[in-house]
Amino acid sequence: MAPPLPGPTPAQRLPSPYSLPLHALRLAGKCALPLILWFAAGELVRFVLLYGATEVAYGDFRQVRLVAVMTLLTLIVLAAMTVITGMLYTLRSALWEIRARAGEGVEDERFFRALDRVAPTFAVLYLAWGFQTEDARDVYQMDMFHHASDVLESSWFGEESQVGRGLVDLDWRVSLGAMAVMFGLKMLFAKFVEKGKGRFYGFGAAFSEFAFVFYGLNATVAVADARSEWMEQRSVIVGSEDVWTEVQKDVPVWKTITEAVGDLWPLFIDAVAVPLAWLTVAMLVFGAYSDETRALVKGTRLEKGVERLESSHDLTQKSFNQVTGGFRDRWLPLANSLRMIFKSGAPLFGMMCLCYVTIAVAAQYADRAVRTLIGTRQEWTWTYLGPPMSFVRELIVTVLTMALLAATYDIAATRARLKGESLNDV
Repeated sequence: MAPPLPGPTPAQRLPSPYSLPLHALRLAGKCALPLILWFAAGELVRFVLLYGATEVAYGDFRQVRLVAVMTLLTLIVLAAMTVITGMLYTLRSALWEIRARAGEGVEDERFFRALDRVAPTFAVLYLAWGFQTEDARDVYQMDMFHHASDVLESSWFGEESQVGRGLVDLDWRVSLGAMAVMFGLKMLFAKFVEKGKGRFYGFGAAFSEFAFVFYGLNATVAVADARSEWMEQRSVIVGSEDVWTEVQKDVPVWKTITEAVGDLWPLFIDAVAVPLAWLTVAMLVFGAYSDETRALVKGTRLEKGVERLESSHDLTQKSFNQVTGGFRDRWLPLANSLRMIFKSGAPLFGMMCLCYVTIAVAAQYADRAVRTLIGTRQEWTWTYLGPPMSFVRELIVTVLTMALLAATYDIAATRARLKGESLNDV
């Protein structure tokens, strides 16, 4: 047999941040086939699970079936996590940093080890930023499209239809019971993950984290509706709303500022926060990331404050964690990623965000151009032309995005290594 072809040699010169687009294209071209296979397999599994969720929801034992729908939604999210991890793992062999580690005698870890490490943090980020809403929307749309005739028939006869209600009709008592069970499993798997015991405990922790949220959705909504109705009747709340309305009328500049922030905030989230969230996942796959508060403030004046908090009374720590938990889950991992990227200079971060937005915008314009070029007058033809076009568009966007994340990490890690530093803070 012929000897295996040598892989890419580690970079010998300091790579420029402005070479990020070319490096991303190089990675995408080198690993194109496995990336395409991962994406295609993920879309197939996703379709099967979506179709199953629209079928299992109807029949006898309605509540049991709705629990099964929630379980399938959880599996849909876990399938997305597995595919994203697999695509990033495929790119490992083409990275300069991984080649440099191999030259130092560091063994490359297996895929399931990387998946088990990624899973808990992936679950926190996915839920903290609300990415699961797109999965729930796909379940609803598949249900409505698959049972369109049932909806039409019910509307003709004035009957109430159950179509499209697979995620909202679960009784709150059943939801609360399932939520309690998943909470117990979540705490159990979390303990195992902290102690580093066994395999697949991280994957189990992610499953229980997603299931805890999805199963408890209906109970949470029921309690929140009752609480909001009670809160609206309190005199203090009513008075506060009146004061807020008067402030907006009397201070026009304040209203202008709030409207400007409301317009710019979604753009900031899509162009800066979301790329950083996915970069965090990529860093987890490549094994160079921790989400500890101490790692973020290391070397600053805030480190002493963290030391005092960690040495404080247990009740103080629990109170602080309760108050800041949502904020930390959403922003602390992103802040750590930003800190690590800034080790290689702000231009690299700017180039990553610019390329991320460019890929998304270019894909939308390309899709519009192709649809205009086809130019069919029969709108119904897009029911069979639309899915293949969407598949190709999402394939290209996903492959290029994964390659961009890997290239960003690779350049940052290589620059840190050649400067005598380490990007790994674990």
